[in-house]
Amino acid sequence: MNYASDAAAAEETVAAITAAGGRAIAVRADVADENAVAALFDRAEQEFGGVDAVVNCAGRLALSPVADLDLTVLDAVYRTNIRGTFAVAQQAARRLRAGGSFVGFSTSVVGTQFPAYAAYASSKAAVETLTMILARELRGRDITVNTVAPGPTATDLFLEGKTPELIDQLAKTPPLERLGTPEDIAEVVAFLTSPAGHWVNGQTLRANGGMV
Repeated sequence: MNYASDAAAAEETVAAITAAGGRAIAVRADVADENAVAALFDRAEQEFGGVDAVVNCAGRLALSPVADLDLTVLDAVYRTNIRGTFAVAQQAARRLRAGGSFVGFSTSVVGTQFPAYAAYASSKAAVETLTMILARELRGRDITVNTVAPGPTATDLFLEGKTPELIDQLAKTPPLERLGTPEDIAEVVAFLTSPAGHWVNGQTLRANGGMV
């Protein structure tokens, strides 16, 4: 399990996996640093004998009207969301074994196109474009490439900086009238990386309770 900075949270997750009967290690790496990502994959191969599923959910969010956005902030968003996805996908393309899966992360805002989300949504649109291209480039290797595009989901990234009123408004946007949960999204990822989901390839799956 890769993490960017919060070692304590990473170790909590490792402990939870271990308690459930699994085996896990935490490795720190900046996803936009290709050398760190290569070292991350090296460690996974050393510890587990190979790589069968890669899920890249690292992301950075910045909200601002286009006219007001500091372009250094735009660079930081693009570095994590585009370069980071590309660096991880590149190593996945080189190292995934037959029968394996790569899952990237986009956002349903690519479809809803809410104001103030231009930097974030445009970076995630790049991830969606990469998805089908990489799936086609891996033809013949029995590897699937898909992207999950969540709607409003109760994560720290989504909740930070929003008023309770705005959160309530966004929760009512999907026809199911609630925020998604991390478990909702995890179930989708688990399906896409399982044998049951192996016929799904080159797709962006909008897991959003019925939003556009």
